Amino acid sequence: MMSAADLAAIRLTLELAAVTTAILLVIGTPVAWWLARTRSRLKGVVGAVVALPLVLPPTVIGFYLLLLMGPHGPVGQLTQALGIGLLPFSFAGLVIGSVFYSLPFVVQPLQQAFEAIGERPLEVAATLRAGALDTFFSVVLPLARPGFVTAAVLGFAHTVGEFGVVLMIGGNIPEKTRVVSVQIYDHVEALEYAQAHWLSAGMVVFSFLVLFLLHSRKRGSVR
Repeated sequence: MMSAADLAAIRLTLELAAVTTAILLVIGTPVAWWLARTRSRLKGVVGAVVALPLVLPPTVIGFYLLLLMGPHGPVGQLTQALGIGLLPFSFAGLVIGSVFYSLPFVVQPLQQAFEAIGERPLEVAATLRAGALDTFFSVVLPLARPGFVTAAVLGFAHTVGEFGVVLMIGGNIPEKTRVVSVQIYDHVEALEYAQAHWLSAGMVVFSFLVLFLLHSRKRGSVR
């Protein structure tokens, strides 16, 4: 059975995933729209930066974020000057690390959804004298809704499964930075395989359901 520490880790993980997904949708939408529409030479550079977490080891991302947000890093010095304190080993630090790590899982589905819209709906909106914001909210968002659903689900699920980044930035503080993946590691390290099995099995079921729902949704949209 799950202990109080296991339930606390689950609660913290879900809270982290929800906050991270909301921030990623706000940040990722304009980035994805720009990548889908721009002809700038910087498109390749920006696209590569967004996709870096797909190929970089999570510990590398966590290490450099730790340096940036540490007491001698530029971000750390700024937060200390503002009276916020240091972000590593805090929930806010976990959120920042999760946003960086899960960014491509939100931006890329949105970019694909925006590109699939094509030019015709935008041209029709322009002939009706719709402004840029009106066109985006009235035309683009409804047409790209499946992309937003996919982006939100993938961003949430990917954040739930994080380990390396959250361990580097958040450490292992009970009820503060200890998420499910870290809790599983603790159980295994303590040879508590039964407890590790409960949490690991839950992660397997969760991941399967996410992928199953996404594939089912794609099949339904094709029909």
